[in-house]
Amino acid sequence: MSRLPPLAAIRAFEAAARHGSFTKAAAELGMTQAAVSYQVKQLEDRVGAPLFLRQARKVVLSEAGKRLAPGVAEAFQRLTLAFDALRRTDEGVLSVTAVNTFCTNWLVPRLGTFQISHPEIAVRLDVSSRWINFAQEEFDVGIRSGDGTWPGLVAHKLMGFEVTVFASPDFLARAGRIEKAEDLLRLPLLDWTDNAWRRWFAAAGIQNPQPTSMPAMMAETQQLLGSAAVTGQGIALLTPAFFRADIEAGRLVQVLPIVVKEKLDYWLVYPQERRNVPKIRAFRDWLLEQVALDS
Repeated sequence: MSRLPPLAAIRAFEAAARHGSFTKAAAELGMTQAAVSYQVKQLEDRVGAPLFLRQARKVVLSEAGKRLAPGVAEAFQRLTLAFDALRRTDEGVLSVTAVNTFCTNWLVPRLGTFQISHPEIAVRLDVSSRWINFAQEEFDVGIRSGDGTWPGLVAHKLMGFEVTVFASPDFLARAGRIEKAEDLLRLPLLDWTDNAWRRWFAAAGIQNPQPTSMPAMMAETQQLLGSAAVTGQGIALLTPAFFRADIEAGRLVQVLPIVVKEKLDYWLVYPQERRNVPKIRAFRDWLLEQVALDS
C-alpha cells in the first residue's frame, strides 16, 4: 500500500499553507471552506499532529506544518514543471495523416511556408488512406476524401476531387491524332480497372468503353500513375491540382478538355473537442489560406 496520504488532502494542505486561509484555498481549488477543512483534518489524522493553528480570521502553520509545507510545495512545483514540459513538447509537434498524392504532390511542397510562419511547430507526416480513430491514434489532424460527414469530427472542405486525362508530350507524339474520347480506346490507359475511367468515358458520351490496346500498368495512387504518364507509359486519369508543377513545366499535357467531378471531396478533419488547440488552429488557418491561393 502507498504510504502517501490521499492527494486531495495534500493538495488542500498545500493551498491552505500558501494562502494562510482555508477560504482562499477553497476558492482556488473550487471547493467549499468546509471541504478544505475536512481534507486538512484527514491529513492531520494521518500524520498524527495538527498542521495548522486556527485563529479568529486566519490559520497559521503549526511546527509540524512548517516542517511539512516546504517539501509539499516543492513536490507540487515539480509536478507543475513536468506537466508544463509535457504540454510544450506536445504543442511543438503536429501529427498529420494524409492520403498519398495529396500529401506528396500538394502538401509537402507548401509545408515550408507553414514552418517559416510557425518555427515552434514541427510537422510529423503519415501517408495513409485508411480511416483513423483519433481517440486511439496519436494524430492531430487528418486529410481524407469523403462526403464531409463524420460524427465527432470538424471537417473543412479543401478541394473537389476532379479528374481528367494527361500524357507526356513524347507519348502524344507517338500516339497519333487524338480528337475525341474514342481515340483513347486504342491507346494504353493507365489503371484502366479504376471505375473513374468509366465515369470519364460516360461524361464523354461513351457508356460501354472497350479498350483495344494491351492493358497498361495498375497502381494504387495517382502519384504513381502521374510518374508513369510523365515517363511516357500511357494516358493517366489525374487530378490537375496535384500535378500543377508537371503541367506548367510541360511534362504533362491535358489530352482532352473533359473534366469529371467525382462525388467525394478532400477534407481536413480533427476531433471536435480539440478544435481550439493552438497548433491545430494554426495549421487549419494556414492550410485553408493555401487552398484559397491555389484556387
